Amino acid sequence: MKMQLAEIAKALDSELNNGEETVITSVEFDSRKAAADSLFVPLQGSRDGHEFIESAIENGAAATLWKKGHPGKPENFPVIEVEDPLKALQKLAKYYLTKVNPTVVGITGSNGKTTTKDMVSAVLSKRFNVHKTQGNFNNEIGVPITILEMKPSTEIVVLEMGMDRPGQLHHLSELVRPDVCVITMIGEAHIEFFGSRDKIADAKMEITDFLKEDGKFIYNGDEPLLRQRAEKIKQETGTFGFNDTDDVYATEFDSQMRKATFSVNNTKQKFTIPMIGKHNVSNALAALSVGRHFGETDEEIAAALAHFTPTANRMEWKTGDVGEAIMDDIYNSNPTAVNAVVKSFGQVKVENNGRRIAVLGDMLELGTKSPQLHAELAPIFDPKVINELYLYGPEMKNLYDALLEKYDQDHLHYYAQDKMNKLNADLEEDIKADDIVLLKASHGMHLEKVLDNLL
Repeated sequence: MKMQLAEIAKALDSELNNGEETVITSVEFDSRKAAADSLFVPLQGSRDGHEFIESAIENGAAATLWKKGHPGKPENFPVIEVEDPLKALQKLAKYYLTKVNPTVVGITGSNGKTTTKDMVSAVLSKRFNVHKTQGNFNNEIGVPITILEMKPSTEIVVLEMGMDRPGQLHHLSELVRPDVCVITMIGEAHIEFFGSRDKIADAKMEITDFLKEDGKFIYNGDEPLLRQRAEKIKQETGTFGFNDTDDVYATEFDSQMRKATFSVNNTKQKFTIPMIGKHNVSNALAALSVGRHFGETDEEIAAALAHFTPTANRMEWKTGDVGEAIMDDIYNSNPTAVNAVVKSFGQVKVENNGRRIAVLGDMLELGTKSPQLHAELAPIFDPKVINELYLYGPEMKNLYDALLEKYDQDHLHYYAQDKMNKLNADLEEDIKADDIVLLKASHGMHLEKVLDNLL
């Protein structure tokens, strides 16, 4: 972005005390990241962002939003007073989105939305100037920040849109008014706050609440909960999946150690992605559907998918200290995701008597069903496939107990949450060069510490 403060104040229907011609090129809510020509937005989190105004100024901020009536307003510094800094941030993003006027692709889903966002961006970048969500900046703060980071030349913005409560996607949909909506799948993520997959599906469908009249809704057609709800959509719809009832479906696929290849109905083009697993093929089918909607050829789409760069910690292969291959999938976790990644990991070939070793931490935000959902993962584990299993965290004790009849004590290990040092020490002693290792947990379990130790 590049706007004078006077224009920003006008867009926010607010007054500016001075510095009308000051040019703003970025917006920051973290005072540590404030830089020259940035606008600081003091948000209310665990701490009040207003407390960090001096830090923002020291780091180069050129101006700040400020809640009306809040004490400590800086003197002799450009200030735009607003009723609510977060709402002002969203209002400014909406103004800038209208000003740049790109086509908006909104992507959500219980799993796969970040990877699908990366794939869609890579595909559309073959023909268009594309801006996408960085990392998983996908909530009521991240989405407006992503919009404000757009260059004026942006033709398509690909927005990851997350939710952990009803109404959140409705609000984000109203903010961005998408031209294309994508739902990757419905799982159990955040079921603590919803109670059932039906209610999760209802909340995910909110992304279509402000879909433009000439827009398109693309969704996983293998999910009955989505098919039922899509019948109410007036706009054009399209489905992807693995059944011949879908508009775009995989006719065959093969998953190897660092890639998956697949074919699609109605085309001779073969596709390859630098990730493993059926669930990532599903994400690629979503990206293929979006690419075709925008006129991309299957050849262009295949070339983009073959070389796209996934966001970090999403089934990313790394090499450990003794030479072992480590699948880093530690960003987030839920039953659907664990099911998919364990099955994919179990198909990876090992050589020279190497073993498949899985290290799993708790899946969070599963509410009262958490013990049951952890224990119900037991059927996907086979000692002949996942040879060694390390379980970490209080909820994983439920899976440990459920697996005692399958695994002997030498190959099934459990660690309480205060025993990470012991977990690290045992892994160091156990892992050999020809082993392959899976790390999977919710981010709050901090398996990145285990990963760092192995690296």
